[in-house]
Amino acid sequence: MLEGRIYNFSAGPSILPEPVLLKAQAELLNCEGSGMSVLEMSHRSKVFDAIIKAAEANLRKVMNIPDNYKVLFLQGGASGVFASLPMNLGTKNGKADYIVSGNFSGQALKEAKKYINAREAGSSKADDFNHIPTQAELDLDPEADYVHVCWNNTIFGTKWNYIPDTGNVPLVADMSSSILSEEIDVAKFGMIYAGVQKNLAPAGLALVIVREDLIGNAMPITPKIWDYAIQAEKESMLNTPPCFPIYFVKLVTDYILEQGGVAEMHRRDVEKAAILYDYLDSQDFYKNTVNPADRSIMNVTFRTGNDELDAAFVKGQAAAGFSNLKGHRLVGGMRASIYNAMPKEGVEALVEYMKKFAAEH
Repeated sequence: MLEGRIYNFSAGPSILPEPVLLKAQAELLNCEGSGMSVLEMSHRSKVFDAIIKAAEANLRKVMNIPDNYKVLFLQGGASGVFASLPMNLGTKNGKADYIVSGNFSGQALKEAKKYINAREAGSSKADDFNHIPTQAELDLDPEADYVHVCWNNTIFGTKWNYIPDTGNVPLVADMSSSILSEEIDVAKFGMIYAGVQKNLAPAGLALVIVREDLIGNAMPITPKIWDYAIQAEKESMLNTPPCFPIYFVKLVTDYILEQGGVAEMHRRDVEKAAILYDYLDSQDFYKNTVNPADRSIMNVTFRTGNDELDAAFVKGQAAAGFSNLKGHRLVGGMRASIYNAMPKEGVEALVEYMKKFAAEH
């Protein structure tokens, strides 16, 4: 860790790799020899055109994205995709299935209902979202235009550990908080999307990876900036895109490729998560209620069972050199988000703090 920095366990916007931050700092006044900052330059300039093309090329390489998929950089974040998805992909039969495994998949369903006949086709809400619905628990409509899942649940600390069988219906996954943390067979999804502020870049951008044959039939009411076919034709340059986050996508994917790709990120993430889960499983002061098979390696939730103790734990984090360990307001307790950029030393330091706090209380 660089001097003066703390271990930031925020769920998002979240920690970024220090080498990437230093690279951006070095180029802030003069980006790639242009004599100006990326924050100042025209999105139509040759320098930025090279940046956005490199960002896409890097993503295609690091995720092994097939040629028949479009890569789009859109505004509105993942919440914007909650609306643009049904407008673009829900127009054949006007209906879609949503598997509700946490807060954001529920929000996505609520938004989709404004535009199409979207329904809940599976949920773990009755069990406080402590697991991912199994294939047997899904009630899928073969005439749905798509099936939607949220791949990793930041609030509840769960993650899909299998790709659901949706037959001929395209599978759409919100991978905002897990993208680039594991190798994914993109061809098994009709569309993958992500708000970039967890594992890729600063907030302000939505990444959409969509199969070509699924676009081109957007609703007439679809805003042009959210029409996937138009944005694909314009190479995400219909209007001024979120230039700074796109620049960071390039820098972060450069870094991941230099480090050994997504496979190496996954190895590190599994190792970090194991340190924390192994400690949680070894004692009874803190509790993690997630089904072990469905535990997230990005967001680890825990609590003492006593609200006053939880509050004291969070209050003491700053003195220990941490931030953002407070659990989401919907569930309380604590949460450690250990995305790709979180070093193993940060997780080890957190476990030491947890041990010390438990001994004192």
